[in-house]
Amino acid sequence: MAESSTDRPEPRFGRPSGPVTRESVLAAALTIVDRDGVDALSMRRLAEAVGRDPMVIYRHLPNKAAVLDGVAELVFEQLTVDADDPDWIAQLRAVARAFRAMALAHPNVVPLLVTRPLSTPLGMRPPAVVRPLEGVLRLLTTAGFTGADALHVYRALFGFLYGHVLNELQEIVERPEESDEVLRLGLHRLPIGEFPLLRALAPTLAAYDGAAELERGLDILLTGLTATLPDPTR
Repeated sequence: MAESSTDRPEPRFGRPSGPVTRESVLAAALTIVDRDGVDALSMRRLAEAVGRDPMVIYRHLPNKAAVLDGVAELVFEQLTVDADDPDWIAQLRAVARAFRAMALAHPNVVPLLVTRPLSTPLGMRPPAVVRPLEGVLRLLTTAGFTGADALHVYRALFGFLYGHVLNELQEIVERPEESDEVLRLGLHRLPIGEFPLLRALAPTLAAYDGAAELERGLDILLTGLTATLPDPTR
């Protein structure tokens, strides 16, 4: 019988030798979310993970919402933009690849990365969440784009990235042992008269490659942006 998340032993961090900090609490929260998902996170479980009374946790983070915001912040800190890169297209590709790698390393956190910042006005978001935006704006304005065009590029890029990682993480194979692509993906459940094109794409869907899909999407996005935005070198 499969082991449920409630049957698993708690992650053991040991009793901290010094005072508990906001950073140590968020690190414990990230471990719990990475392992068991967002729904498994509670203030009680978090207190047990850091070996302290729950009241100690509340001194640093007043509620679960603040913890979730902090977890998103902690992961966003891993994303950096080299704003001094003279090749803005290559740098945006590097940022996109780093974002995908970050998402695959923390798949349970991805919904937080997409939703938590949007629930807070831009100026009230943690610096780590806003820093990639500032980095992309500096990268592109240094390359000669206007601030408005740089913001357009950022929105287009991260809108694509959010959609890509959510789609990649949701690519579920129903029957991995099957050699027939229609059966592997469960497409046999769809009436062929209503979904002929989707069923015909079964081999392509079964051969899904997240890294290749990312590069293809970036080719389309960046080529389109380059063609439609004013050339800053002119």
